[in-house]
Amino acid sequence: MRYWLMKSEPDVWSLEQQEKSGAKGATWDGVRNYQAANNLKKMKIGDLCYFYHSNIGKEIVGVVEVIKEAFIDKTDLKKRFVAVQVKFKKRLKIPVTLEKIKKNKALSRLPLIKQSRLSVMPIDYKSWKIIDKMSKMNSA
Repeated sequence: MRYWLMKSEPDVWSLEQQEKSGAKGATWDGVRNYQAANNLKKMKIGDLCYFYHSNIGKEIVGVVEVIKEAFIDKTDLKKRFVAVQVKFKKRLKIPVTLEKIKKNKALSRLPLIKQSRLSVMPIDYKSWKIIDKMSKMNSA
């Protein structure tokens, strides 16, 4: 299993909308960056992805699971880009803000910090576990 982070502006596609899509999930489409698209192509069924609200909130709010591997994105008329299908898995008890992530030295190598414009990025298992732990703790 691999771990990922997928970014969406909550006024375009929110975790709430993702949750309402139910067991059939929703197509993660509209990605037009080649590096992000290559990441979509690497995703396998069962991979887990943090759901990050970008622009508004700037925080990881939930987890989704890949339920269909890369296929041609129907929103791309030139058929160059791909999409995946993801379903809602869970809402984080406590959202993990970008500010908190930046303050954690163990997460300093995350693409979320290094390549802030990238919409789909891999996360190593160690970083996944750190973020998971952060989502369960109230900060002092």
